[in-house]
Amino acid sequence: MDRAEQKRNLASTMEARRKLPPLLLSSQPVSAENLEFRTLTVSGRFIPALQRLIANRKHLGKPGFHVITPLRIEGSNRHLLVNRGWVAAVNNQPPVIDTPTELVTLSGETNRPSPPAIELQFDLNNPAPWPFLTLDNYRVWSGLDILPFIILQSPDSPYGFVRSWAQARPGKGMHLGYAIQWFTFGLLSLVLWLRLSLSRLSSWVTAQENQ
Repeated sequence: MDRAEQKRNLASTMEARRKLPPLLLSSQPVSAENLEFRTLTVSGRFIPALQRLIANRKHLGKPGFHVITPLRIEGSNRHLLVNRGWVAAVNNQPPVIDTPTELVTLSGETNRPSPPAIELQFDLNNPAPWPFLTLDNYRVWSGLDILPFIILQSPDSPYGFVRSWAQARPGKGMHLGYAIQWFTFGLLSLVLWLRLSLSRLSSWVTAQENQ
């Protein structure tokens, strides 16, 4: 029940923050928790040399990659990772990515990428596309001072690719279902205990009467 309430509160927070106007991201310190699910606007310069592709991403059933490009925030030494969207594979290989180097202004929703349930180790220095993205892996590989989140670039923001982001909404139903199951197990256990107790009491009474 507590987990269901947490999911309910998270869904409410997501909905409220997504309705807020875009927030201008500057060089000031920021908190990932306070900005989660917010739409941000940021100006800076891409660093093409430290761009990474994330493999095994599909769009409309076609194989491709997500393009992750670091953006050096204007007036700061900090960097923000931008998921610029999906690009199709060319003969099962990554395509050539066009990345501007002039000052750009982008917008997108904040996101904190997480590893898959089974996190397999891989060579960060291998030039091949990574199987998944985590901020820790990228920080170790690049040596950049990066913010504790990325942004999923908005569809109407320039210099991106195919951006069809799923609007995740936490569901409470699964946790309520688990709660009902455990309450049912508890009730059945109680009924079984009472029945066995009454059966033993009846046997004891009968034994006393026969003595």
